[in-house]
Amino acid sequence: MATKKAAISEPFLTDVKTLRERARKSIEKGAVTQGYGGDVQQTIEILQAVLATEIVCVLRYTMHAVSATGISSDSVKEEFAQHAKEEQEHMMVVAERINQLGGKPNFNPEGLASRSASQYAEGENLVGMIKENLVAERIAVEHYSELIRFFGDKDATTRVMLERILGNEEEHANDMHDLLVAHEGRPMLPND
Repeated sequence: MATKKAAISEPFLTDVKTLRERARKSIEKGAVTQGYGGDVQQTIEILQAVLATEIVCVLRYTMHAVSATGISSDSVKEEFAQHAKEEQEHMMVVAERINQLGGKPNFNPEGLASRSASQYAEGENLVGMIKENLVAERIAVEHYSELIRFFGDKDATTRVMLERILGNEEEHANDMHDLLVAHEGRPMLPND
């Protein structure tokens, strides 16, 4: 009985000669290569909204770090200031990614609130500020989780960037929840 040889499928890696030719052919596209699986313009538009969200978070945390008052506000102010710094780092990596994709990051303050997923809410007192930041972090966590699923394998670089930011946003939400529990003296999340 003769055995059939399995059909040889095409290799999954492109040969070096072809890679070199492609790289030279579309040099004006910068980092966006033929292998990019997403819609570049759509990705830039999505990232502009992410950028606006991060800018609003920087502004809100900064304002809270400056204006928080109360008997135990010093440690909370430090936490707000640290979060503002981390949100600014997110803002910069998102702006860099927009630039890599050939877009121009939109830092224009006009329309910022409407482009952002989170809101700029001041809070009336220390606990109110903590709650507003927790709400904003929860919005970011849900929004970025959806975007990570959306990008999937179409744009691994953007997905990985958002995964890193998501991890940090989850830490921020946890920090705000812990501060809320400490200042209100009771757990806020159900234990189910």
